[in-house]
Amino acid sequence: MGAASLFDVRRQLTFYGAYHDHPFNVLIHMIFVPSILWTALILCTRLPYPDFLPQFHIAFNEYLAFDLNWSGLWVVVVGLYYYALEPTAAFLYTPEWLLIGFSALAYSTRPEAMKVAGAIHVASWLAQFSGHFFAEGRSPALLDNLLGALVLAPFFVHLEILFKLGYKPVLRESIHQSVKQEIAQIKASEQAKKQKSL
Repeated sequence: MGAASLFDVRRQLTFYGAYHDHPFNVLIHMIFVPSILWTALILCTRLPYPDFLPQFHIAFNEYLAFDLNWSGLWVVVVGLYYYALEPTAAFLYTPEWLLIGFSALAYSTRPEAMKVAGAIHVASWLAQFSGHFFAEGRSPALLDNLLGALVLAPFFVHLEILFKLGYKPVLRESIHQSVKQEIAQIKASEQAKKQKSL
């Protein structure tokens, strides 16, 4: 996958959508992707941060804050990437994205944060895997492209909601057709591998 395709919304969402086509699996992701993102941001605040980078903290209130650490950088960089992919959808997603990020950064300072975030994180992943194996009948996208899956998941869920509300029907149909073709190719490839092993 070339660098240009990283900024092609159809290509990226076709990759992600090929692993999330069953309605029940999509519903599971709508519920649990935000909780995985929120808890991951909390857990990653404990990762070592280089001393030569500036220390920066701003508390907007008791529940919202920004820290310049790996989680804070993820919120900024991935948020900008969404604008490169689909600016209008990213603009509509920005309030939710910042609420998730800023609330996670604020909550991470509480004594119980790691224990609570860890428990929610594990439970959310178990729900996700159940959706893939029981509804989709396939392994999740992260087993083929870890970073792509982790980056795209929140935006994919957001776009699924927008599409259900009538957002850009031409784009929705284009992605839907590409996803169907991708799934057909994946199934044909899996079938060919099974026949070779016989």
